Amino acid sequence: MQFPFVRTVLASAVAVVSSLAQAQQVAALPSVTITGNYDNAIGTSDVASEGVVTSKLLASRPTLRPAEVLEFVPGVIVSQHSGDGKANQYYLRGFNLDHGTDFATTVDGMPVNMPTHAHGQGYSDLNWLIPELVDRISYRKGPYYASEGDFASAGAAHIQLFNGLPRGLASLTAGENGYARALLVNTTPLTTGKLLYAIEAAHNDGPWDNPENFRRANGVLRYSFGEGDTRSTLTGMAYTAKWRATDQVPQRAVDSGAIGRFAAVDASDHGDTSRFSLSYDLLHALDDGEFKLNAYAIQSSLDLFSNFTYFLDDPVHGDQFEQSESRQVYGLNTSRSWQTTLAGHDSTHTVGLQLRHDRLSPVGLYAAENGQRLSTTQESRVKQTSVGLYASNETRWQPWLRSVAGIRTDQYHVDVNSSIAGNSGRQTALINSPKLTLIFGPWDKTEYFFSYGYGFHSNDARGVTATISPKQGTPIEPSPALVRTKGAELGLRTEIVPGLQSSLSLWQLTLGSELVFSGDAGDTEASGASKRYGIEFNNHYVANSWLLLDADLAFSQSRFKEEQGDAPNAGRYIPGSVRTVASLGATVTGWGPWFGQFQLRYFGPRPLIEDNSQRSRGTTLAYARVGYKVSPDVKLSLDVFNLFDRKASDIDYYYTSRLQGEAAQGVGDLHSHPAEPRTVRVTMNVSF
Repeated sequence: MQFPFVRTVLASAVAVVSSLAQAQQVAALPSVTITGNYDNAIGTSDVASEGVVTSKLLASRPTLRPAEVLEFVPGVIVSQHSGDGKANQYYLRGFNLDHGTDFATTVDGMPVNMPTHAHGQGYSDLNWLIPELVDRISYRKGPYYASEGDFASAGAAHIQLFNGLPRGLASLTAGENGYARALLVNTTPLTTGKLLYAIEAAHNDGPWDNPENFRRANGVLRYSFGEGDTRSTLTGMAYTAKWRATDQVPQRAVDSGAIGRFAAVDASDHGDTSRFSLSYDLLHALDDGEFKLNAYAIQSSLDLFSNFTYFLDDPVHGDQFEQSESRQVYGLNTSRSWQTTLAGHDSTHTVGLQLRHDRLSPVGLYAAENGQRLSTTQESRVKQTSVGLYASNETRWQPWLRSVAGIRTDQYHVDVNSSIAGNSGRQTALINSPKLTLIFGPWDKTEYFFSYGYGFHSNDARGVTATISPKQGTPIEPSPALVRTKGAELGLRTEIVPGLQSSLSLWQLTLGSELVFSGDAGDTEASGASKRYGIEFNNHYVANSWLLLDADLAFSQSRFKEEQGDAPNAGRYIPGSVRTVASLGATVTGWGPWFGQFQLRYFGPRPLIEDNSQRSRGTTLAYARVGYKVSPDVKLSLDVFNLFDRKASDIDYYYTSRLQGEAAQGVGDLHSHPAEPRTVRVTMNVSF
């Protein structure tokens, strides 16, 4: 098979490296220390909904789960419908993002989203993240950035880790329901650099009637070296976890008293996962710009047993299924930027190359009973390669006008070898995505933004080549490899009120289709084109030296362009799409020896089926932290999750299931995973 685009990309890569070799070096880069909670000042962003959260704020707010660091991104909600070792559920801009589709996440340049995943396309498991190591989170929303590719249509979050900590940290946490966590972090100076190491172990049973017995072991080694115009880091990570899962349960079983809210219908659901990675980062300053290089290798695995419909499909053995995969990922990101003039105006050009190869050996769906595999539904060996080439230009045309224009080209190639012969095959797809942003101002400490751009998301490789439904054995249509998305946004950012940073965004996003590969069924769930639009209003106010107030509000409307679903419940509502999200916070630092934080977050009712006849309730949860600095080296903190002990849901679904003794056709019902009740944890941090 010919790959003319790949040849073009490789030629461009040679040109980039050649330009690096020919450029002259400059003096040492100055070190910068960020002491604020946000790095969102006027002139730092290309879009109003873009921003940076620093470690100062990250350290002040309690998190129930590691992935909740993403809730620092305004408008993002993180929840869960199963065990602590499984990827979380994410919501943003009218999306139920499932486990990560359409929201791209990276950690030190390594992608978190996993395409063609056993459980769901774009699966983003962040349970291996150690929050104390996060230096900053840079977030973006919308398809307006040339450097953002797959999964980034709704937004992207780039998590950057510390190269080192000024002091070592030993942390011990104990809480209700068997929760315990120990963390040791330290930085050791070496002759040629410094070495950061971190070791974490945790256990949790949770409030579930069937104790979760979640066990996590985690480790990080990070070697940073070089100074002046060339700096590098080499990072190794290792993570493993096991758990028993309590998935969503049918409301009728809870109402009848057959089970409690925290019970499991199938107590044999469980999972185990692992992740190992090695990554390298290089930043090289040149006389006219900079060169960046990031390379990574990841090996991960997942084995997950679930049962959502109980006895609907198989009244004898039950409907439990196993999803399993073993994956290797190799990737390279590189870019070259340089400053010049364009028609006499200051201008910055950037070209970049992104390569990624996923190898799954195998990825499979199996029938199971009582936590044991019974038979193979479909097992595949998949090779998936993506190549992205992008270019962008930023030019300041006037003191009050600058533009950011870009284009990227992506090629995807998939090779699927399935246990079902009709589902094997190869496919190559190419897509181009132009972008444009105009920034006006600042006037009176206020900037105005207009953004327009095209993006895309990929579909599961198995759905791209499939012609036969794995469970039913009936013919199906293959799904497109790449789906077009298109967005537009008007916004402003202002600091006109002293101490207050505010941003306002009016946005719209359309998707060519919302085709999603269902790992639970082994085939593609077809749905049509969609349109979303909304408004976001974000505020960060430094009331005084020890008090920060936050208020983030988001409203969105989500509809299919044509009616979807089966009669008589066909409609245009998108199941799971969130209309209203609000987050209010108050952070206290340095009030004598005291510190603390209060966070209230709300995500509103959602349609659960296409005609909107079944809806979830809204969920309001509050977190709180009270801390005391015993000495310069010792801090104690008390964290309370679900402060007001609300009986709320982390997630709701509406579908048909069958309990033992019910009619063969099953019962359509609300299925919910409850939010954890009020939970208290105590932490002691010792610096050394």
